[in-house]
Formats: sequence, structure tokens, C-alpha cells
Amino acid sequence: MKPVKSKIRFLVVLAVIIGSGCARVAVKTGLDLGPSEIKWARKTLERMSLKEKAGQMIACRYRGHFYNRDNDILNELKSLVLEEKIGGLILFGGDVYEAALLTNELQELSDIPLLISSDLERGLGNQIDGATLFPPLMSVGAADSEELAYNMGRITAVEGRAIGIHLTYAPVVDVNINPDNPIINTRSVGESPEQVSRLSRAFIEGCQENGLMATAKHFPGHGDTALDSHDVLATIEGDRARLEKVELFPFRKAVEAGVMAVMTAHLRIPALDPEPDLPATLSTKIITGLLREDMGFKGLIVTDAMEMGGITTLYGAAEAARKAVEAGVDMILLPLKTREAIEELVRAVEAGEIAESRIDASVRRILEAKARLGLDRKRLVDIDALAGIIGRKEHLEQAEMTFNRSVTLVRNQDSLVPVPRFGKRIAVFSLSSDPGGYLAGRTFIREVKKRVPFAQTFYAEPSSGREFLDEAVDEALDSDVWIIGLFSRLYSSKGTVGLDEKHVELINDLVKCGKSLVVISFGSPYFLRHFPEVQAYLCAYRYSDGAQAAAVRAAFGEIDITGKLPVSIPDLYSIGHGIMLERQTGSKPE
Repeated sequence: MKPVKSKIRFLVVLAVIIGSGCARVAVKTGLDLGPSEIKWARKTLERMSLKEKAGQMIACRYRGHFYNRDNDILNELKSLVLEEKIGGLILFGGDVYEAALLTNELQELSDIPLLISSDLERGLGNQIDGATLFPPLMSVGAADSEELAYNMGRITAVEGRAIGIHLTYAPVVDVNINPDNPIINTRSVGESPEQVSRLSRAFIEGCQENGLMATAKHFPGHGDTALDSHDVLATIEGDRARLEKVELFPFRKAVEAGVMAVMTAHLRIPALDPEPDLPATLSTKIITGLLREDMGFKGLIVTDAMEMGGITTLYGAAEAARKAVEAGVDMILLPLKTREAIEELVRAVEAGEIAESRIDASVRRILEAKARLGLDRKRLVDIDALAGIIGRKEHLEQAEMTFNRSVTLVRNQDSLVPVPRFGKRIAVFSLSSDPGGYLAGRTFIREVKKRVPFAQTFYAEPSSGREFLDEAVDEALDSDVWIIGLFSRLYSSKGTVGLDEKHVELINDLVKCGKSLVVISFGSPYFLRHFPEVQAYLCAYRYSDGAQAAAVRAAFGEIDITGKLPVSIPDLYSIGHGIMLERQTGSKPE
């Protein structure tokens, strides 16, 4: 992003905010603070007890649902805010009004404004029903558009701030160079450190120029592992030179771009700290030495969830919290036992194991972040304004454009794509590799049926036996074209983004029989490795409804296909490969 263009965008957005009468306070785009903000942070810190300071370094989860006043979950939340004086809350799911009302209620209870955060990697719709949902960052990598990345960040910020969120744990700036990565994969822009940095910077600017703090994660880089840190302590191999060239490059660029927060990873990186069984989150060499001193990062350092196996399999809640602070972390997210973590920080200071000045430094950064967000002046959101902001038409159209421009045609032998709407018998298979995902492809099926009403349709999941699949194939044997949607969700502790073996066998058997197959990946682009001879292969990068609709539009020639692979598929296609197809005139369904 050129500075002049960024400034113009900021002024336009500011004019819109003023013109709409919305009282949202925009975050400062730099890390500098005004005199009044510095004064508020200093005076607030001076009046805090040691326990209050320790509480300020903790963030706990909550959900944006309705709770009766007698509900134990609600009462526990109130206790953490009122008694433990926690500094932040992390929103996990919910509905628009319930989330905003509950957030306002908790803000009113807190002596010091709460820093509200959430994982908005794909927009506010990633957590809140009814909000705008974008595709994952790998889709943005496939489109290779800084404009799309910026607008994704902008809309995430506008909707996030409207509902009361101040900090998003996005973007993922990990470089996905391991095709078997079970937890990063399509959450990453791709495998090019330069492209990851460039598009992440645009996303960061879109967020921070519109009032939302962004977070570069997972430091020092989670893209080259086949293990999930939600379960175990994974190791990133490679010498310092490789790490600098690949993993660390996007973080250095994010720091240069002014990203306001960095999230640590529960990974062991021997080239950076050789101590056995020590996650980066707990490493002074990595957090203070590399991130703070070498990279010169002055913003907020937050942990990944401390309840993850990369921590809990090796350390207790109290010890992990203390070691994270000793390493240089500012905020501890989701400690397994909140009260024990706070008590341990207080004990460590009183015992002389941690200097109180070390605690003060982090709390000052937290308070300054809150002041930068304007929370010292206005902490509540306008409930009446939500209906005009969340999921507005312009936002949804921008998300749809992003889905459309990301669809990638990797292979198209015999010009199977675009699929004709007339004159061909069509069979449609929705194959989910996730338990309970039987209807994962219902949008996919529905969109195909709009175009080919008499298409034969079949759903299957892992529990669907091979006999069921064989019967479905027999019913569709006279079909001219088979459109197969593959669904394999990316989520924590799953351990793989692979496909069910029966589904792989089915596709390869159909290929051997000479069937005309159009296979669409609604997940990892690397699926093609399992059936390299398939005639046509499209990537949509996600199982969401928007991705399914976009993929079907592309398959039937209703939109230009312009996406290019942001990763290489080993032994098949290089990064940047993609077959361009123009929209077919008159192909749009009536």
C-alpha cells in the first residue's frame, strides 16, 4: 500500500463515520500516543494494586449468547471482571445483539475498560452469526489482491468495532510450506514469504486505519509443521538462515508496517532457543531477545491460548503463566486456571522472582492500547447502530467478490469446465471427510440444482460405507459429467486436513473407468495429490456457503476464473499456476 493511498482511504472512512453520526472512536494508526492518553495510562497504573496489575495481564473467554441472570457461566464472568480484575475478554461465537449487549454489560461492571478481542481471521462472521463472512487468507492469496486484503481488513474493523471488539487475532502471517500442516494450511496466505507479507500488510492497514488493532501470528512461524500445537509441542526445524528467509520475514515486515500486536506460538524452535521442551511462548531468547530487542517491536505481545496441549502437556497453569511473563509476554490468553495464574504472578513478584517493574511495563502497554482505542473516553457500543453496520449490502458484496476472484482452476483436460447446463446428464457428489458432516455440501448441491434441476445428487461422510458409495455410483453410471465436492474442515485437534480413504478410492476408480470428473476442493488445495489423473480440478479453499456458491458459479462459466495457486502442489503444479477462463456469455441461471 502506498502511503498516499492509505491516507486517502483513512480520510474517506473518517468522513463516512462523521457523516453517519456514528460515535465510533478511530484507533491511532501509529504506536505514538497523545499527552492525554499517556496521562490516563500513567495515572491508572499508579492507583492499581499488584493483584490488579496481574489481573490486567489476563484475558478469558466468553460467548455472545443470551444468559439468564442466574446462569453460572454469566456469574463466573462477572466474578472474573469484578473480583479478579481481568484486563480482557475473548469473544467466541454468538449473535449480534446478544454479543453487543453482554459486552456492554461486562464493560459497565469493569473498573478499567476491558480489551475485547476475538479471532476474526475471516471477518466478524467468523464468530458472529449474521455478520459478514470472508474466505480464508489463502483465498486472498489466490486472488493476489492487496485491494481485496485491505477491504477485508476494513470491513472486519467496521463490524468488529460496532459490536465492541477492539483487537482481532489476525492476520495469520505463517508461511505454509508444509502441505500436511493440519492447523495452518488455508489460514495462511500461501508459501511465498513476500506474498504473505504484502497481503498481510494490506489486511493490517485495513484493520488499523479503521479502528481495530491487528495481530500478526503465530510468532516465530507455524507454517512448517505436520503437528497441531493444540495437542502437542511441535518443532520447527531449520537453521537461522532458513528461518530468517521464510518464517521470520513476514513478522519483520508486519512490525515495520506498524502491526499493534503479535501472538506467540507454542512451538519449539531449536535454532532460536535450544532448550528442550521449551515453547517459544515461554522463551526469553525468542520473545524478548528476538521480537522485542532484535525486531524492535513496541506493541502488545499476547500468547496463543494457554490451554493448548503445546503448553499443558509440559507445564501447569501457574508455572506457564509465570514463565510467559518472564519471557516478555504482555497478555496471557485463556490460562487453564485463571485465578491460579493471577496468584502465581503476585507470588512471583512478592518473592522477588519477577520485578514489579516488569509487570508495570506490560500493564502500561495494555493501558496505552486501551487509550489508543479511545476506551478511556468511550467503552460502550451503540446498540441502535448495529442494524445499519453489521452485514450491510456493501460488505456482503465485497465478500462475494473475494470468494469469486479466489476460485482457482488447476486442471481442465478436455475443457470440462465450464460445465454445460443443457444436453448433459450430471451427477453431483458431496463427500465430507468430517464426522457429522453429512450435509456439509448442501449449498453446493442446491446451487448445482438451480442450474441443472434434474441432476442426480448424493451425500456421503466417513460413516457412509463403501457399499453405499458403490450403490450411488451404480445409480449415476449413465451420467456424462460427475461434479464432486470434497469437504474436509480445518479445526483444532483434528490432526489432519486429509480426505477419507473411501472417497479417494472412489475418485480414482471413476478416473480408471474413464468418467468425466470435475472435482472441487472446499478445503486444502493439496487434495489433488490423492488423484493426480483427474480431468478437472478447482480450488475454493473453504467449505463455507460463500465458497460453495462461488465454485459453482465458476464451474458453470458464470464468472471469470482468475485465481492462481498461492502454494505449490508437490510433483504436480508450481505456485502461481492457474488456468484463466472468461465468463461464458448467457451462462448465468435465470
